[in-house]
Amino acid sequence: MKQPNIVVVGSMNMDIVVKTNRFPEGGETILGDEIHFIPGGKGANQAVALARLGAQVTMVGAVGLDSFGRTLMTAMADNGVNCDYIKITEQASTGTASITLTPDENNIVVVPGANAKLSANDVKQVETLIQAADAVLLQLEIPLETVEYAAQLAEKYGKIVILNPAPARPLPESLLKRVHVITPNRTELEALTEMTLGERPLEEAVDKLLESGVGCVVTTLGSEGSLWKRRDSSLQRQSAYRMEVVDTTGAGDAFNAGLAYDISAARGIGDAVAFAAKVSGLAVTKFGAQDGMPTMEEVQAYFHE
Repeated sequence: MKQPNIVVVGSMNMDIVVKTNRFPEGGETILGDEIHFIPGGKGANQAVALARLGAQVTMVGAVGLDSFGRTLMTAMADNGVNCDYIKITEQASTGTASITLTPDENNIVVVPGANAKLSANDVKQVETLIQAADAVLLQLEIPLETVEYAAQLAEKYGKIVILNPAPARPLPESLLKRVHVITPNRTELEALTEMTLGERPLEEAVDKLLESGVGCVVTTLGSEGSLWKRRDSSLQRQSAYRMEVVDTTGAGDAFNAGLAYDISAARGIGDAVAFAAKVSGLAVTKFGAQDGMPTMEEVQAYFHE
């Protein structure tokens, strides 16, 4: 399998993680058990995960001129990510994500900070890298116009566009028609289609999204696994792997990285979804979104490949 070359355009955050037994009720104060400051952000997490799997990765993002920003860039460089195109701005502080982590799930509140300063012009600086890449991986924690421009450049050079549509929001067809693979969870699928899944079948929402021009919809369902469908195929299911869960924070990012890796390496979508499930499964067995990302050797050893 050839080494995939992927450009990630997305967010970089410092994750401020509080571990506690349960979430507080409205207006309630509870005591937490631990606090950690961990490099994160969907874009950065996915870039690190790809690099640990062995891909050639360039990160396009933005941080503030502060200690959090320096820590994030060091963490990415240490994992083999090309950080030459990360913008350092004095106009905003580095983005943060406040994460409350219980034994079963997590809640996340993101303050974009410098991520909101990442512009189309910043993406323009990596046009030659996009031209040489296999794929561009995008999320929605940066300005939408920046995401759209990155997708336009990828389309210009015939590159694969993979979009993780998080946080949830409606998206214009001008963007969706340029996306080869989109990876919503239930909440994001509802936002994209303006449908309530409890009232309408999930496949109906998937079909509506496909009608907008997306090539393939891969819907992640947490412990229930994932579903995927192309316009020319029936709905397919991929089971999740049952693992000893330590931290679910990076599970979605690991899934997207695994998917992008295999698609960029010219594997079929079914194989790519299966590989993504393995990467995501291993990611939840360690603490910390980036530290928990498995290497290719770990994936192959655990699943005897």
